[in-house]
Amino acid sequence: MFDYLVTPEQLRANLGRADWLVFDVRHDLADHQAGRRAYEQGHIPGALFLDHETDLAAPRTGANGRHPLPDRQDLAALMRLQGLTSGMQVVAYDAQGSLFASHLWWMLRWLGHPHVAILDGGWQAWREAGGEVETGRRQPSVSEAQAVQSLNLPRQAAMPTVQADQVLANIAQPVFTVIDARAPERYRGEVEPMDPVAGHIPGALNRSHMNNLDAQGRFKPAGQLQQEFQALLGDTPASQVVHQCGSGITACHNLFAMELAGLNGSRIYPGSWSEWVSDPTRPVARG
Repeated sequence: MFDYLVTPEQLRANLGRADWLVFDVRHDLADHQAGRRAYEQGHIPGALFLDHETDLAAPRTGANGRHPLPDRQDLAALMRLQGLTSGMQVVAYDAQGSLFASHLWWMLRWLGHPHVAILDGGWQAWREAGGEVETGRRQPSVSEAQAVQSLNLPRQAAMPTVQADQVLANIAQPVFTVIDARAPERYRGEVEPMDPVAGHIPGALNRSHMNNLDAQGRFKPAGQLQQEFQALLGDTPASQVVHQCGSGITACHNLFAMELAGLNGSRIYPGSWSEWVSDPTRPVARG
């Protein structure tokens, strides 16, 4: 089984297996229909499409961020209907440097499903490797009746999270280190294309998720990632790290990179910056 990365060659060798499930999660935060259009124009044969705005986010209230984390039972029900059963191998891919694939990877780990891997290099790597392409829209072939008891969840989430009140308390009395995965100019508050307030959570460190990739858009070697995160964190152990970003998506890219590097146990603040700034009483830092 693959729990972190698969190559195009490894995926191709296993396409069509009944115990493998492939998800296309291509997306564009500025054009929410772009991912579905791209999927219908061409995708890995057998891959199912999941939408980050509808399938993989809870309803927005104006106070819970741009991509609220769904209820675990609701997400489990969705995944059952996609055909996911305990013990299956899941592979996720996108065309944005594994940004959205890492989010689905984390969400399935959060559910308690361990065998989830990212197609390293994504859609571009698949095409460069001569991978086959299927067009149109593919629907899951699982009925609601078949899906009812097909996925057993542990009682507690396998990937822990923190909430806004914990992050707020941490500013005055630090017990964990926050890493902001947004681009440096957004972290510094120089620009803010997505949310109404610019800046960052006071005390947060910055590591853009793009620093996890090499020039070909694949994840850097585990040893290199380990050195880079340790240089950022010093003596802070992974268990005392909390990741955030704009809405909880790129934060998962940094967490995945740390797990890949053997730095296990960090957490996500799912609401991230978009939730943080929905309350004007929460402090904001710039620079």
